[in-house]
Amino acid sequence: MEQKSIIMVITTCGTRKEAQDLARHLVSQRIAACAQVSGPITSFYWWNDRLEEDEEWQVKFKMVASNFERAVSVIREKHSYELPEIVALKADEVLKEYADWVSAETKG
Repeated sequence: MEQKSIIMVITTCGTRKEAQDLARHLVSQRIAACAQVSGPITSFYWWNDRLEEDEEWQVKFKMVASNFERAVSVIREKHSYELPEIVALKADEVLKEYADWVSAETKG
């Protein structure tokens, strides 16, 4: 199997339930091969000219790069934030068998 480009897409959510629901949805739709929810984490950021401090839950999705736009669309649709964090990191090195698994599970 030809190795596809693998990315990790990261977002944060305001509740554990929202993070788990988002993770479950992207994996069940085979947009992501897997998702990991961690937290709580404390985030500091500027919003509407105010320095904010919030407890959040982070979700890391593993997928083929060609699924990024689908992931963005679903995250934006289902996310409670007006402007959700959606960051993709390209995996420079990936175990071939893992990359093959991600590709197979996402129909990549």
